[in-house]
Amino acid sequence: MKRIGFLTAAAVILALGLLAAACTDDDGGGDASGTPSATSTATSTTEVTADPVIENAVELVEQLRPSVVHLRTAQGVGTGFIIDEAGYIVTNNHVISFDNGQPAGEIEVTLSDGRTFDAEIIGRDARTDVAVLQIDATGLKAVPLGTSSSLRVGQEVLTMGNALNLVGGPTVTKGVVSAVNRLVDESPVFIADAIQTDAAINPGNSGGPLVTADGKVVGITTAVLRGQGGIAEGIGLAVSIDLAKPVVDRLIADGFVNRGRLGIFTAAVSRATENNCLIDASSGVLVTSVVADTPAATGGLEDCDVIVEIENLSVDNITDLFRALLEHGPGETVDVSYIRDGEVEVIVVTLGKSPN
Repeated sequence: MKRIGFLTAAAVILALGLLAAACTDDDGGGDASGTPSATSTATSTTEVTADPVIENAVELVEQLRPSVVHLRTAQGVGTGFIIDEAGYIVTNNHVISFDNGQPAGEIEVTLSDGRTFDAEIIGRDARTDVAVLQIDATGLKAVPLGTSSSLRVGQEVLTMGNALNLVGGPTVTKGVVSAVNRLVDESPVFIADAIQTDAAINPGNSGGPLVTADGKVVGITTAVLRGQGGIAEGIGLAVSIDLAKPVVDRLIADGFVNRGRLGIFTAAVSRATENNCLIDASSGVLVTSVVADTPAATGGLEDCDVIVEIENLSVDNITDLFRALLEHGPGETVDVSYIRDGEVEVIVVTLGKSPN
């Protein structure tokens, strides 16, 4: 049996499923997008592909260190990184939450220069395991955010975090991107396109940055896969930054994430055969089941339909679907384009509300 352990220094290993692609209800998953906040630097990205090899890790670490922070709560220790000179810090939701889902009380942030601050929780999203904090401090250095869509398997990455809460500062490890588009699906966590890496990850790393050779964050270190007996197998997982950025922007703007709901279970189109579907589509999202009395059911979606567009937003994969459902919230009426029997059809639905 394999399990996923979330990585606060006092974390209990939770029994979560790791799937390359799986069936998930769209309202049970964490979305990943929305209209970016005009004031948030979380949308600062680059489309330039980073060098696949980290030539100077020492220089990269020195560049990154001032942006990485130590987080302490009554629950344990974790990591975060500064994304804005206004004091916004990104971390994992489970780092600053109790096991019952309630937010931790006091959160102490320690900067690389030794200064400590009490943090305010700006917003949390349990589905994507993303949270935003803010501290009132000056002289902060923000780390730039990259894009995870251009990551290649075998590309080198570096992590920095407070592994095991060791004295003397954060731990740095280096590895490669082992796989992309991993799906972690266990309520309340749903990460549609997790990055898998063999960079050593340990309790306390949660919420830390995963960076490429150009010094840009491409993921948020989240969990590690363990085998029987709790022995790590060199499989670490990170929330992709492309999934996290729109959530961060929405948390900064509104303090919460409000998702639209279709009411479907989905899978990647590559899993059509095992879901007993015969389709003529190389991209999109496969509908594997429609929940009764939901917008999808009312609109006429059926098993084996392939969703390809929602309100002029292209849907090439599950992550795109969640982006669309975040951008178009509950109560909005949207056009849903899908392929059935080789033909593109369109229905109009009024989105429901997903539980937060």
